[in-house]
Amino acid sequence: MTMEKTKIDTVRVYCLRGDHLLVFRHMDESAEQIGIQVPGGTIRPGQSPLVAGKREVIAATGQEGFAVDGLLGETEYDLSPGRMEIEVRSFVLAHPITSLPKRWVVNQKSDGARLEYFWLPLTSAHVLQAGQGALIGAIADFVRPAP
Repeated sequence: MTMEKTKIDTVRVYCLRGDHLLVFRHMDESAEQIGIQVPGGTIRPGQSPLVAGKREVIAATGQEGFAVDGLLGETEYDLSPGRMEIEVRSFVLAHPITSLPKRWVVNQKSDGARLEYFWLPLTSAHVLQAGQGALIGAIADFVRPAP
């Protein structure tokens, strides 16, 4: 018997500072289990991906100073067999509008996870886990000035 998969609307935020991407790692988990990720989360019913992206990057990082530039696109990512879900991922481009440190740690209130945030060179974005780098190439098209 095949189990039906639930679709979940989520957002992933590509936050750029120059040619560096804001990422995080779980400090108490092995890199083999949970790799490098970008901020993101669930889109609430009736919420736009842009609003959800700003909410999530602020909540996840513990920092306030971000502006959302726009929507890069959407992909689907199948989480099975770990979870019988398909994430419908909206990718949002953002940037900091205040000075942020090179590295900082956030203790998540929801599950106690310790997350280390840092700036990864865009040329190394291939290390992002679980399809989170799917639209990195779209950044150049989005920010390139019109001829």
